[in-house]
Amino acid sequence: MTVTQDLSFLSLITNASILVQLVLALLMGVSLMSWTYIFRKMFAIKNAQNQTAAFERTFWSGGDLNTLYHDASTNRKQGGNKTGSLERIFEAGMSEFIKAKAAMAGKANADANIVIDGARRAMRAAYQREMDALESHLSFLASVGSVSPYVGLFGTVWGIMNAFRGLANVQQATLAAVAPGIAEALIATAIGLFAAIPAVVAYNRYSHDIDRLAIRFESFIEEFSNILQRQAR
Repeated sequence: MTVTQDLSFLSLITNASILVQLVLALLMGVSLMSWTYIFRKMFAIKNAQNQTAAFERTFWSGGDLNTLYHDASTNRKQGGNKTGSLERIFEAGMSEFIKAKAAMAGKANADANIVIDGARRAMRAAYQREMDALESHLSFLASVGSVSPYVGLFGTVWGIMNAFRGLANVQQATLAAVAPGIAEALIATAIGLFAAIPAVVAYNRYSHDIDRLAIRFESFIEEFSNILQRQAR
């Protein structure tokens, strides 16, 4: 067997100790899950951005609020991805506004602030649900990015320790004798970085995108509350 064959990537993995192989298998499994969540979250955030922009254009085009509410309710009942996060927030606020206004109708001491507060609370609750959905699995990416290098380092330390323990039974220590053990140990660190780097980059990018969406949602809630307050009076 040649030196190149001995130091090939596959050969180093198959000849590694059981513990190092378990570490490598764990890191590869985590990396696969990480990439799955990265692509799923990428499409989900992109879809949320497009739906938010589309609803903002429709809302600020000056259409009738009751018509928008009816369309939002119809789209939600039909299911699927027809409604976006901002549209569901709008529907929650408008629904509560209509119910509260109907309940206050005919009362001499009706307070418009009570109606607006109810609509705002409904929109805030819907906002929290949407943010929870958008932020799902981000904590997993953060954990992968922070823990994977240390798991890989553990495998490397264990592999190097075994390599030096093997040298105790060798009369003359040479580079050829220690190189395979050191190389197979360093693979664990390489796989750990391979799992961590994309997860960290994706987490930072997606956190930034979600924060921008959150700002747009909160701005809409305040602006829509002002519109409802004028209508309640």
